Amino acid sequence: MNYAQLNTIFVAVALAVFAAALLRRRAKSAVVAAVVVTMAVLMILTALFDSAMIGSGLFDYGGNTLAGARVWLAPVEDFAYPLAAALLLPGLWLLFTQGRRK
Repeated sequence: MNYAQLNTIFVAVALAVFAAALLRRRAKSAVVAAVVVTMAVLMILTALFDSAMIGSGLFDYGGNTLAGARVWLAPVEDFAYPLAAALLLPGLWLLFTQGRRK
């Protein structure tokens, strides 16, 4: 199993949880907007810090498990984890907390 296959499974589960939470709670567009902004910030930070760590030689990936595409020095596979976190954590929060009491 390569990184792309593993990431597909991981992101699909996170997306399913987030979608279920949105449907169950009938979340407002503010929730979706906050998640989109969070994703954008995490993607930028991932590109910067992964590239810095790879460029300084802290670590590298074996070439046979990667797709080959990179954003700066960061392989595209590295962007799945912050994407999944930005979907999964708010999704779980919405599922396991109650709405505001009125």
